[in-house]
Amino acid sequence: MKKILNYEWDAIAGILAAVIGIILHLLHIVNEDVILPIILTLIALLFIGFIRHTRSSDLTHDEIEQTGHIVRSIQSAIQLPDIVLVGPRQLRTVNEKFRLDMSGDTVWFNVRLSMYQSQHLFDTLLRSAIENPMVRSIQFVLDKDQKQIWEDFIQPKINICAGQSKVKEPHWYELSQNISFILADSQNSGSVEALLSFGGEPFMTQSTNGMIPRYIFHVQQNSELLTHLLDFEHKCIHH
Repeated sequence: MKKILNYEWDAIAGILAAVIGIILHLLHIVNEDVILPIILTLIALLFIGFIRHTRSSDLTHDEIEQTGHIVRSIQSAIQLPDIVLVGPRQLRTVNEKFRLDMSGDTVWFNVRLSMYQSQHLFDTLLRSAIENPMVRSIQFVLDKDQKQIWEDFIQPKINICAGQSKVKEPHWYELSQNISFILADSQNSGSVEALLSFGGEPFMTQSTNGMIPRYIFHVQQNSELLTHLLDFEHKCIHH
C-alpha cells in the first residue's frame, strides 16, 4: 500500500488523459480544440510535480546539513577517555590487539618474564609482537632478578622466532618500582599508546606461572600520563 501511495498519480493521470486524447483525435472522435487543453493540463501537472520534487530535495538537503551539524557538535563534545581500565574478561583480547597494532620502536618496562615461560603465553603475548612486521625493535628494561628466567626460558624461545634480531639485549637494573608497562606506536591511532599494570592486589593474581595481571590500564594517545611514562623510561635507560 505504501508503495502504491508513493506513485505520482497526478502525472500518471495527466499522461493517460493525453494518450486517450491523442487516440480519440486519431480516430477523429475529437478535434484539436479538445486535445489542446489536455496537453496544456499535462504540462501544468508536470511542472507542478517538478516544483514539488525540487522543494522536497531542498528540504532533504537542509535536513541532512542540519543533521551533519548536530553530529559534528556531538563528536566535538565527546571527550575520549585518557585511560581505559581492562578487566579479566577483556584482558586477553586487548593484549592481543595491542600487540598486533603496535609499530616502530617498542619498550617493555619491568614486565614479569614468568608470564612468557609457557609456550602458549609466549606465542600469544610476545611472539606476535616479535613477528609483527611493523615493529622495528623491542627493548626490554628488566630487573636483575629476572636475568635467570631470561636466559633459561625466554631467550631460547626468542631465538627461534622470525624477526628475532629486532629484540635488543635487555637493560638490567635494580628496579624497585611496582609498575610495568609496554610503550609502542599504534597503527590504529598513529600515536604512542601504552599498556600499564601494577603489582599486588587487586591488580595481580596468582597462577601456575606466578603472578600475572588481573587488571591493566590501556593508556590512550591523548593521555598526559604518556609523557610521564616516556620520561620515566628515558631516565631508566639513560641513567
